[in-house]
Amino acid sequence: MEFDIVGPDAIREGAATDAYFDRTETTLRHAGRNPRVVAEVTADQFPDGSHELLSGVRDAAALLSDRDIAVDAIPPGRLFDGGPVLRIEGDYLEFARLETSLLGFLSHASGIATAALDVRRAAPDSLVLSFGARHVHPSIAAVVERGALVAGLDGFSHMAGGEVLGREAGGTMPHALVLCFGRGNQEAAWRAFDEAVGETVPRVALCDTFDDEADEARRAAAELGDRLDSVRLDTTGSRRGDFRHIIREVRWTLDAHGREDVDIFVSGGLGPSDLRDLRDVADGFGVGGYVSNADPIDFALDIVEIDGEPIAKRGKLPGRKQVYRTPDGDHRVGLASEAGPDNGEALLRPLLRGGEVVDGFDLGVDAAAERAARDAELCGYGVE
Repeated sequence: MEFDIVGPDAIREGAATDAYFDRTETTLRHAGRNPRVVAEVTADQFPDGSHELLSGVRDAAALLSDRDIAVDAIPPGRLFDGGPVLRIEGDYLEFARLETSLLGFLSHASGIATAALDVRRAAPDSLVLSFGARHVHPSIAAVVERGALVAGLDGFSHMAGGEVLGREAGGTMPHALVLCFGRGNQEAAWRAFDEAVGETVPRVALCDTFDDEADEARRAAAELGDRLDSVRLDTTGSRRGDFRHIIREVRWTLDAHGREDVDIFVSGGLGPSDLRDLRDVADGFGVGGYVSNADPIDFALDIVEIDGEPIAKRGKLPGRKQVYRTPDGDHRVGLASEAGPDNGEALLRPLLRGGEVVDGFDLGVDAAAERAARDAELCGYGVE
């Protein structure tokens, strides 16, 4: 039995599309019509002060490559606020049936990256890892982890996602491991983990399975000695009460036993408000559903020019556009034929020409993360 997964070939060939695009293509070919168009991918027409983080451009480039079209895009990792994030120029039938997949690539990835940036900015000086792959279909785990890295998170847990991205996944231990050793045998579980895993794996002991968190943390420190790097608290929300108080109690207990060197890592249903509240008492965080379950950005692809004439449906803005970042962090939208704001940086850049990615357009994760950090600081994203 096969999994319910639409494969890469179906996506590239345009079979992963809405039926009405197939019927549109059939109708236009029947009528002998195939106009040259300019189409733009846009979420909001005008800036409203609500920035979002762009991701998914690498997949979009892979989808649109090897086609007789010109594509401009904002590089991944830039913040945007109104106006197009990607523009296509070419004969309409060259890309019409790709719209569904194109929007899916950009919408889902950008929603995830934006949520990850919320988390990053909530605890800018803390270790933050992406733990949310278990909440999504495994076929998109790498999308989640790429979005987390683009936003500046420090790592992720999904192994196959890491293989796709060329990065090593990380993690600690689950409650299942401790449970398999039985009640009262937490030391045996921690010791077995220490003996079994490679030396490069941090020794992080899960310390809330059976007993009081502070007591389990003390016992883990005594059992593993100087080999213990951190303790992790993942107590379910229904049992943990005042999580901040519990973390402070664990810190106090560790310090009282001379283990100021042991960090405290926390996870379990956390979001930006939790990280802001806990960042002064916890050393690191694992964030899951807030990132992986983020709402997609509501992008649409609209024709804005046909055979050189500006045109658009009602509610959309006709004409080819450019978007700008001003030195003070504002986002501006204007017609591409007009001058931009003074000292404004044009964000839409050539992505594909002749079917190939243009030299200098960096689609890498590290470059995207650097752009995201700069833009977030310039635009004051997530500052409270």
